Amino acid sequence: MIDTWYSRSLPEQSVHVMAADSHADVCVIGGGLAGLSTALELARGGQQVIVLEAERTAWGASGRNGGFVSPGYAQGYQAIEARVGVDEARTLHAMSIEGMQQVAANIRDLHITSAIPVNGMLSACRYPAAGQLKARRDWYAEQFGYDVEYLDRNALSEHLSSPRYHDALHDGNAFHFNPLAYSRGLVDAIRQLGSQVFEETVVESIKGARGSWQIVSPRGTVSARDVVVATGGYTGKLLPVLHRSYLPIATYVMLTEANPELVASAVKTSSAILDDRRASDYYRVVDDGRRLLWGGRITTRTSEPRALSRLLHKSMVSTYPQLKELQVDMAWSGSMSYARHRMPQIGQLLSGLWYCTAFGGHGMSTTAIGGKVVAEAILQQSDRYRHFAPFGLDYTGGLVGRAAVQATYWHYQLMDAWRERQR
Repeated sequence: MIDTWYSRSLPEQSVHVMAADSHADVCVIGGGLAGLSTALELARGGQQVIVLEAERTAWGASGRNGGFVSPGYAQGYQAIEARVGVDEARTLHAMSIEGMQQVAANIRDLHITSAIPVNGMLSACRYPAAGQLKARRDWYAEQFGYDVEYLDRNALSEHLSSPRYHDALHDGNAFHFNPLAYSRGLVDAIRQLGSQVFEETVVESIKGARGSWQIVSPRGTVSARDVVVATGGYTGKLLPVLHRSYLPIATYVMLTEANPELVASAVKTSSAILDDRRASDYYRVVDDGRRLLWGGRITTRTSEPRALSRLLHKSMVSTYPQLKELQVDMAWSGSMSYARHRMPQIGQLLSGLWYCTAFGGHGMSTTAIGGKVVAEAILQQSDRYRHFAPFGLDYTGGLVGRAAVQATYWHYQLMDAWRERQR
């Protein structure tokens, strides 16, 4: 398992590997949150499911991320509306809220106490934005019956002691948690329902057709009626059309040393914080207020976490000068899968061969709803997965696409800096 604060906070678990040929109603390839959410919903629906994971469950971004659970997608609402229209955009956003609520319900109903959910998320602005934020607050209430609170600079100062922030929205419905613990809780629930999750089992090929798929690995072959590919930021060339349609984007997280007094001098809230910049930072207090977990920066290739942690530390100190002496304890990175349109990719390649991937940037709630709608389709309960049809398997441009994404991120950083100077 990758060394992170999450993995250090949980006990070691034994590895479950496939030892012989097996049969299932549905085989799910990928043991991250998208695959596990799909498998859990299918198992709840009475299906025999086998999950195959090449590493350990939640080994990738699912078990290494910031742990923020809130509505929305990596793509902004206005861009979604421009692509699909008002009604569809509202439906998609409502589904993201449903996904957030589903995660909370799983934690409660499955008694995943080690996930340690904490309510609250602040979206803080680095320039005066009262009109914009109040309009968004009102829009949430009118369109979705979803309440968020506007905080002016004085009210925000009760939560954050930073010269950078002007105002914010506080979402008391959103929450943050230990995503690795949550993932393990899903694995336990899947197994308790009589299905199987196998780790360290690399899939080499998928053969056959609907009703008679063969999923081949060195450890054996799984025969299944349906297959769901949910491989995220580590999607290989198993299905070339999927491999060409996502970009692996690396993001970085650091954990500070324990210093509760110094942390409290800057961050006085248990809510998670996301700043408004397009090249944003996100952070929260952890370890009972003793440390800060701080994430940000993206690259199109994985860099040495220790080098990136210095940049994250610099960003932290720029936001909170009083934290200059707060040192970094550890840092890690991970790859997320982004589609060109920055929306989840959910659908069928062939009859009975499903895909559920590209949740980068907002995966905690959207993997839950993505897995649910795929399961509903397989169980013939709904066709809600079709709401994602406008966001297909667009070619990302290969190396040229990666370079373009990196250049775009650098441009965002420059625009963020210019906007802050204009305040």
